[in-house]
Amino acid sequence: MKKQMNKINVSEAIVVEGRDDTTAVSKAVEGITIETHGFGIKKETWTLIEKAYKEKGIIIFTDPDFSGEEIRRKLTERFPNAKQAYLPLEKALKNGNIGIENASGESIIEALSKCHCKSESSFSDVDTEFLYKNGLLGKENSSKLREELCDILGIGYSNGKTLLKKLVAFNINKSDINNAIKEINNDKRK
Repeated sequence: MKKQMNKINVSEAIVVEGRDDTTAVSKAVEGITIETHGFGIKKETWTLIEKAYKEKGIIIFTDPDFSGEEIRRKLTERFPNAKQAYLPLEKALKNGNIGIENASGESIIEALSKCHCKSESSFSDVDTEFLYKNGLLGKENSSKLREELCDILGIGYSNGKTLLKKLVAFNINKSDINNAIKEINNDKRK
């Protein structure tokens, strides 16, 4: 007998790429989704997203691949204060296919519970020197450490250049990063 998962309530509209994403999200979430249907977002869809953005807020939740990031970029340009939810690549993979539709309900809930909003005013105390000092840049295993850090923080994988921009934009500070690194190190000891 399959154990039923408890859904979470999300008040914002969740912007996804397609119908299969909506199906997956609906299994984990009580709320609404708006589908972009890929890059060619129609005028009616832009209008619907704008209405949701103004009235209840939106969460941009696209696939962790090139296309998903391009759609996220387009949406963020138009809706800069939208919340951002990221699903780690390994949780979106199934038979070589990448997409939100492949994620478990638990992974979708986790991603949505870690969503961030870009801040108008930045208070992050993180700088490039701090990232180097903590092995997130310039070391042999920096890429793997960044991947684990980004997963814990829920900010989507970032290369070295993009990481600092996201940390500052989402007001993530040194203490948040230190706590995440401790969590990574504790997981490795297990």
